[in-house]
Amino acid sequence: MLKKIFITAMVIVLSVAFYVVWDNFKGIAPLITSPEIPADELTEGLSLPQGFGIEVFTENLPGVRVMVQDSFGNFWLSRTKEGVVTLITIEDGEVVHTDDVFRNLNNPHGLAIDPQDPFNLYVAETDKVSRIRIYSEGRLEKIADLPTGGGGHFTRTLAFGPDDRLYVSIGSSCNVCEEGDSRRAKIFSMNKDGNDFREHASGLRNAVFFTWSYVDGRMWATEMGRDRLGDDLPPDEINIIEEGRNYGWPICYGKNIHDTDFDKNTYIRNPCMEPFEKASYIDLQAHSAPLGLAFIPEEGWPEEYWYDLLVAYHGSWNRSVPTGYKIVRLELDAEGNYSGTEDFITGWFKDGEVSGRPVDILIQPGGVAYITDDYAGVIYRLFRTEEI
Repeated sequence: MLKKIFITAMVIVLSVAFYVVWDNFKGIAPLITSPEIPADELTEGLSLPQGFGIEVFTENLPGVRVMVQDSFGNFWLSRTKEGVVTLITIEDGEVVHTDDVFRNLNNPHGLAIDPQDPFNLYVAETDKVSRIRIYSEGRLEKIADLPTGGGGHFTRTLAFGPDDRLYVSIGSSCNVCEEGDSRRAKIFSMNKDGNDFREHASGLRNAVFFTWSYVDGRMWATEMGRDRLGDDLPPDEINIIEEGRNYGWPICYGKNIHDTDFDKNTYIRNPCMEPFEKASYIDLQAHSAPLGLAFIPEEGWPEEYWYDLLVAYHGSWNRSVPTGYKIVRLELDAEGNYSGTEDFITGWFKDGEVSGRPVDILIQPGGVAYITDDYAGVIYRLFRTEEI
């Protein structure tokens, strides 16, 4: 009798577990079943605005994530899962050599070149920030320790701000929790030598990428919302990051919505409101996984695109109906006022199959942009055509 009860209980437990897993993660199926596509066919199914074209700039770069371009026009790339930083040498606009310069790194992600000294390259691994004099015999020199362990988000992103300080984003250690390490779910800044490491903003679950507006110098960041609240909650976000502000995670999301699924406490005042927590600036479709973002300059781009923001949606992995896998254009005016979102490049998800997942965007004058794709292992080159 006890054996039958035990078997029945196990069947119930396994059935519930299967339902929960399938309900939350069935959207990952396309990432598992999608076939490999030759690089010369990757762009065939992509849709772009009239007047633009796209091509595979270079391939055979599994896991390529962040890219920066040095003063010689060469590209430095982080390939996080491969544990390497790769140098792409360019001559006359074409790739002539690919070299994994730094190997055996701990999930390298963020890269930054000192704007005042373009031979200093900074590399962010999960547990540290290092710098090196490129095109020299030097070695990576650690300048700052970063938190590791605890699972969760392990990418660290770097960029120099208009104030000449180096900024680094550190994601949470979990989906939603109260952090034990005060450095998690925040953005910090530091001097170029790693000194004066100080908190810039908090309450950011996973602000993987950030940049600054070339018009007013404000810092903008993409932010991934938590999982397990269904297909459409909470929204992913675009935030304008202000020093000293709290952006709500883990108890608030979006336009200062209280996450009562996690936070069961009772408050005298609403915990999700100004001036205590800063609301999102733009709400995005939940589980789109926004990553790279870049402002469109005036030089060489159509006037209707000036000041707009391109954002890479890496694509969902835990949504019943997959979403993302595209690049969108956020329509902004010169003051950063938002008026709408429209698709800019689509086609990486079609007929239930994934062919690519855009990550980083590097926009240049002249209507040119480069886009990394860690799923296809390529870099795309976007360009203007003569139709404009």
